[in-house]
Amino acid sequence: MIHLLAFDIGNTNIVIGYFVDNKLIDHWRISTLEGRTADEYALVLQGLLGQERFLAITAGVLSSVVPTAVASIEDLFKQHLNVSLFVVRGDCNMGMPILYKQPHEVGADRIVNAIAAYEQVNAGCIVVDFGTATTWDIVTPDGAYLGGVIAPGIQISAEALYQRAAALPRVPFVKPPKVIGASTVEAMQSGMVYGYAGMVDTVITHIRSEIDFDTSCIATGGLASWIAEESQCIECVEPLLTLHGLALIFARNRG
Repeated sequence: MIHLLAFDIGNTNIVIGYFVDNKLIDHWRISTLEGRTADEYALVLQGLLGQERFLAITAGVLSSVVPTAVASIEDLFKQHLNVSLFVVRGDCNMGMPILYKQPHEVGADRIVNAIAAYEQVNAGCIVVDFGTATTWDIVTPDGAYLGGVIAPGIQISAEALYQRAAALPRVPFVKPPKVIGASTVEAMQSGMVYGYAGMVDTVITHIRSEIDFDTSCIATGGLASWIAEESQCIECVEPLLTLHGLALIFARNRG
């Protein structure tokens, strides 16, 4: 029986999944803190999993856009679990051709998402990931990664607005009652929700105009469900898409 811990390390959050024989049993989201040590990760995971499940871990898989965090997780598996950790890199067996001009430039998380989405629909698709950056990734009907689009994420855009515009407050990400805001806070929230939904749909429309195959559209990331409610193009929300992609890649590379 394989007890697998999967780590999706982003700039803002780390999403952790606990799988038993390819079935996702539990998942958590913690803050990405630079400088967190292997011992600190061990304490966090023991608290989340419980001591018995923590000691039952037999393998790990990780993708990261934060290189400094990888070493600490590797040390965690060596020092506290004494089991192997598979780090998803460009030279591993992804099972998906990468059609980028420079394949090594594609973030591991984007390929992981593309693999999981294609496994789900087995057809051409677009994955929109609402993370620190908002990304659109396109997969062809025969399962190749075609390319994508990158834009600033919702939260960092809102934070930049707060930092650079002295009269504007920091506001929570909440859907306002109407598009036309009746206050500065509502106006900013409207821009965050409806503005990003419009941007997402416009980019998807342009993508579809440039390709010669049909695509479904899957959204993932912490804010995906909020934007999907107002999007005309997003058809499905899979908040844990990256974790499932990590489990797939681990299974393909177990040998």
